[in-house]
Amino acid sequence: MTDPTPAVLIAEDEVARRVDALAAEIAPRIDDETVVVCLLTGGLWFAADLTRALARRGRLVRFDALWLASYKDERQSSGRCEVRADLQRPVAGRKALIVDDVFDTGLSLSEAYRLVRDSGASEVLTAVFARKPWPTPRSMEPDFVAWEAPGRFLVGYGLDVAGTLRGLPYIGAMD
Repeated sequence: MTDPTPAVLIAEDEVARRVDALAAEIAPRIDDETVVVCLLTGGLWFAADLTRALARRGRLVRFDALWLASYKDERQSSGRCEVRADLQRPVAGRKALIVDDVFDTGLSLSEAYRLVRDSGASEVLTAVFARKPWPTPRSMEPDFVAWEAPGRFLVGYGLDVAGTLRGLPYIGAMD
């Protein structure tokens, strides 16, 4: 039987440091009219911390969310991205910053990028907390990355296994 306790890869204080450093990198590229688009559900923890870190740097951004699903409680992507809830706030003529927890296949981020661009955003930037290695080229790469993650099954800080362990304040591995 495997141990259900994840091995800690990044402790809570290191997560906070990386989010703060990323906010310092992003702040000069955006303005207060920028709409931060959180990819639900996993991106919620990172988006909350990142928008607060941006506010500490004087960037009082707007907030919205897209709910996309490709994993459906599985450990592998289904290969399709379902839009469960679309944008609620207009992005036309504004910069948009799409925020997600992890970049692995690239499917969700690519679909979100297309949806936001097609909604008329003047510029679309992307930020992820973790970028996992992938064996084949992806259709896009994020503009901002807080952590180059190992190719392991990650949980915590928004990352889950069948909807559980998202609320851990650190990132761990379950493999």
